[in-house]
Amino acid sequence: MDKNEIIKELKSKLGDSPEENDRILRAEGEKFAKEGNIEGLNIVGEMILDNMPDDRKKEIERLTHIDGIRLDLFHKNIVDLISERKIVEAVPLAERLYKKIILDYSPTEKAKFVSLRNPFEDNLCQTIFKDDRILNRTPFDFSEFITTYAYLLVETGANVDAIPILEKAIEYNPVDVGPRFELCEIYKIIRNKNKVLEVTRDTLKIASSPVAIARCYANVGYTLTDYGEYEDAGVFYTASVMFAPNPAIPLEMKHLTDLKGSPIAKPSQQKVIDTMKKYDIEYGPDKTVIEVAAQLASHYIIKKDVQNALNALKITYNLTLDEGVKKLILQLDPNSPILRPKSDDDDAAAANRANITHN
Repeated sequence: MDKNEIIKELKSKLGDSPEENDRILRAEGEKFAKEGNIEGLNIVGEMILDNMPDDRKKEIERLTHIDGIRLDLFHKNIVDLISERKIVEAVPLAERLYKKIILDYSPTEKAKFVSLRNPFEDNLCQTIFKDDRILNRTPFDFSEFITTYAYLLVETGANVDAIPILEKAIEYNPVDVGPRFELCEIYKIIRNKNKVLEVTRDTLKIASSPVAIARCYANVGYTLTDYGEYEDAGVFYTASVMFAPNPAIPLEMKHLTDLKGSPIAKPSQQKVIDTMKKYDIEYGPDKTVIEVAAQLASHYIIKKDVQNALNALKITYNLTLDEGVKKLILQLDPNSPILRPKSDDDDAAAANRANITHN
């Protein structure tokens, strides 16, 4: 449906009661959110706002707009400037957006604002980062907005200034790997090996995709190369491509070989595990992440919520390559793309993890 058709259908469901209309619109918004229909979600948001009393509407507009521009559109303007490489023009806008967020959406003793983007992030956050305060959902993805500001600071050479900004982004969404990767980039630039390892360990505890895990290992490989620990760097680069291919890794390995002056032998699976333990890093996905995804999948299967069940199952499969999970995905959606292909390295890794657990 196009925009006019969505508006027409929504209006056909409304009556004369503002309270009942608000309930109907919020229910429709949840439906659009599950479907990933951003335009429908935006239309519902506008209609909810129009349905409010004037005093409440003004307060909502104050919280969600800058100079009459909705915050997500204000952020889009910043992103557009970045794409045009107009960094100098983008910085003050990003700073205004950042200051508005931390002023109007600051935490209290009893409540905090979070920008959790889906049920998986919601469940993972509340499992790992338990908080007795009330969690109020932000209207937009503030973690992303703040990370954009930090990125701009790094682009202008203000690396250290960007660190507390990224820490603030993490506060709004502790399970978003984005700001953590940006933080790691800064520590790579300023050559702080201990902080690279610390941030990587924290990121691996929430990483929910092979690509995220691979990037964590690649970051460590880069830093170890920088510190002249070539053999260990090669192990981390090898582990990275075992989880997700990246065209940059062969180039990094070539650079590593040139620096070392001799080829880097492919490590055995046990060598990978033992080397990672030296740096207090576990090989493979975090068990809690897998458990949360699997439990969420089971919950949505029971509720017959196919889309959310599929989302959770795909996270589970990509992290485990479990054939039973793959069968469930194809039962729910025979045309579903099967995401991460299994390799000989994956079979060896699974066998090693089973032996470690058994012993």
